[in-house]
Amino acid sequence: MYLNRKVFFICLLSLLLGACRAGFLGLAPVGDRQEYTRARDCFNEGRYEQAVVELTEYIYKTKNVKRREVRAYRLLGLSYEHLDNPEKALEVYLEALEFHPDNIPLLLAAAQLYQRTGLSDRSMELYGQVLKEEPNNLAALSGQADNYAAQGFYSKARVLYDRFFEQEPNATPIYRARYANTFLKQREFSKAFQNITLALNQEPENPDFWLLSAKARYGLSQTQEALKDLNTALVLAPERKDLLAQKALWLYQEKSYEASLQTVQYILTAEPEDPLALFIKALNEYRLGKTVSARQQLEKLSHDDPYSFTGKVAAKLLENNF
Repeated sequence: MYLNRKVFFICLLSLLLGACRAGFLGLAPVGDRQEYTRARDCFNEGRYEQAVVELTEYIYKTKNVKRREVRAYRLLGLSYEHLDNPEKALEVYLEALEFHPDNIPLLLAAAQLYQRTGLSDRSMELYGQVLKEEPNNLAALSGQADNYAAQGFYSKARVLYDRFFEQEPNATPIYRARYANTFLKQREFSKAFQNITLALNQEPENPDFWLLSAKARYGLSQTQEALKDLNTALVLAPERKDLLAQKALWLYQEKSYEASLQTVQYILTAEPEDPLALFIKALNEYRLGKTVSARQQLEKLSHDDPYSFTGKVAAKLLENNF
């Protein structure tokens, strides 16, 4: 009897061990775990094409779709994202969500990808699902706030940002800058300046933060301070033509035509046919008495690209005998 019981338990133990190796108890078989690890290593080493091959084989050899691992789908989607193939990445995430519809990391991955590709309505729907399950999920709060801001619903965006900051008061400064931008868009320049200053205190080397600060100061009629902030941004990013164009426009509006012309020339040296730079140049030349040259430039802009912003404005100025 003792021998029979001993043999029985030995057989049972062998069966259980074998089942574990085969995944019978819901565990990934040993070989499978090694395959996933190999695929993950490919991803971590930046070998994304090989990671796709390994992960695809790993996922689809499991015939029971509900047992296909979320982590493998997630890594496969990320691999496609790194390969600049968002369509395929989204296909992977959506397939995984068919089998794991309430998985938060998958919902976030799909929502973020929709957001990056401009499909904000679908992104908002998925972020909404996450927030229904996890009302304080930081990625969903900030992502949904960004969606609202992109659609022009700045007050709604701030409601979510406020909840985000309650959970994460020491968040990286980019979130504070986005929050500040919602105030700027609604011409609440004082609040915009207060919040972008908080961001600059954490990250003073960011030219975009200085640009936002400059715009807030300009809105507050602090023109010289705005130009100083803009110059700081240009020290950090001297080749950025958007900063140069902004400075040239403000100098023009301040009737500093020579300084504006000098600033815009930096853009034209690098890009002689830049339409905005040529437009600003024409404005300054007109104010400096070079009316023939200014009109010729406006005529060229209105003719070359009549449906662009600069082309339409140039045509309108010519109609009004600029």
